[in-house]
Amino acid sequence: MGDNKRRMLAGDWYLPDDPELAADTERRFALCAAYNADGGAAAADRAGILAELLGSVGPDVRIRPPFQCDFGRYIRIGEGTFVNFGAVFLDVAPITIGAHCQLGPNVQLLTATHELDAARRREGWEKGVPITIGDNVWLGGGVIVCPGVTIGENTVVGAGAVVAKDLPAGVLAVGNPARVVRTLS
Repeated sequence: MGDNKRRMLAGDWYLPDDPELAADTERRFALCAAYNADGGAAAADRAGILAELLGSVGPDVRIRPPFQCDFGRYIRIGEGTFVNFGAVFLDVAPITIGAHCQLGPNVQLLTATHELDAARRREGWEKGVPITIGDNVWLGGGVIVCPGVTIGENTVVGAGAVVAKDLPAGVLAVGNPARVVRTLS
């Protein structure tokens, strides 16, 4: 493993236009294209494609195409989770989704962050910070989860919310930025 990929996996600043990372991107591109393809053969093979694409996928996981990710291999999804159309998971750092979660259409899980310094940003520096979603979480349509966020189990996040900070277990959060509006029983 090269130094650049090692830095990425350690959560340090790295340059994404690296040949080793490009090979991983090509792998992901081919698998996502096969997964998202229309037609009978692709539909029948989707579970196998997910097993090859993702780092770990529990039983009875359903992801409706189209689905996009950066690498795939840094995503772990627990059993019985449902992901609706248009999901984008930028997994330059680990994304862990618990069991029996529901993610609405067009949910984005974004582990990548970029330099605030303009010169370093122009050079392309970025890093990833993991996202963790507990069991039984429901993310409404269009929810965006920012780098480094943990969402506790049994939490519901309303449609269109932008989750920039951790959310505790068992709450309802809405808005931009997402804020807790009540505890769920």
